[in-house]
Amino acid sequence: MIKVLIVDDSAIVRQVFSRELGQAEDIEVVGTAPDPYVARDKIVQLRPDVLLLDIEMPRMDGLTFLRKLMKHYPLPVIIVSSLTNQGGELAMDAINAGAVEVMTKPGSAFSVADMSTTLVDKIRAAAKARVEKPLQSSPSRVPPPQGQLTDRKMTNAILAIGASTGGTQAIQAVLQAMPRNAPGTVIVQHMPEKFTASFAARLNELCAMEVREARNNDTVRPGLVLLAPGNYHMLLRRSGARFYVQVKEGPMVCRQRPSVEVLFKSVAQSAGRNAVGAILTGMGRDGAEGMLTMHQAGARTIAQDEASSVVFGMPKEAIKLGGVDKTLPLSAIPEAMLDLAQQ
Repeated sequence: MIKVLIVDDSAIVRQVFSRELGQAEDIEVVGTAPDPYVARDKIVQLRPDVLLLDIEMPRMDGLTFLRKLMKHYPLPVIIVSSLTNQGGELAMDAINAGAVEVMTKPGSAFSVADMSTTLVDKIRAAAKARVEKPLQSSPSRVPPPQGQLTDRKMTNAILAIGASTGGTQAIQAVLQAMPRNAPGTVIVQHMPEKFTASFAARLNELCAMEVREARNNDTVRPGLVLLAPGNYHMLLRRSGARFYVQVKEGPMVCRQRPSVEVLFKSVAQSAGRNAVGAILTGMGRDGAEGMLTMHQAGARTIAQDEASSVVFGMPKEAIKLGGVDKTLPLSAIPEAMLDLAQQ
């Protein structure tokens, strides 16, 4: 049984979350708290496995509380924020402070039913996550390693990456090791709408490549990373020698929108052997069949290994299906992707 503590200043939110989570057989809401001060005492008393945490609260904001918590009592934390641009920026700060997931409260784009399914999945993932104390220093631009990564001549191959729980840190690690002229890259990271824009902007500040949220019909070119926008699928298309992305609505696939499955299958169809795929840390099986399809189309494929994954779900499923050429630690994936792109 996964024990959950809900921390939110809204009594209605606490009530709705408690009711919806109570329907899951493997989840128990052991308590709720209206602010971090009450939460602090209940964490010690109830020892929850997962904490649901709002950002904007009275007496102490959630981000300040999260930093204190991860320093003295690290445990899996899911940030639940309102759907605003500012909320997206704060959510990224929370990820850097140690939160394992972010999601939005029910709103115009997210019904209570959708929220319940997604929240249950995220809680299950968080309960299995490896939680470590975050680095004390703020992230800063890290130049690509000197040598092979920067000296080689890049090709017109396509790099495709999929990730979920723990993926924001993993994607940052991969992209920070990439040179400015790396092959055009398309990424699906499971994140809510508007949070992806903040994530892309953060990566753009830290990486040598240009990183931004994808727009429909964007050309995929060397030196550019396109991140699928939250709540939209992203597909790779080809017209002659030009690769571009299609950003579209549609039903959830593998309980996700955007879905890694959708991206990988489109990469297999449009790029075939000209593509290199990597499936990183995450809960569930989104992208596993898509990676197999890429492999069968002649693409080279990589899965992050269990030791370096926050949650070894998506990579494990891809490996089980037989669609993975190499299983590597996160630190070895950037160079391996570039090596395979040149072959």
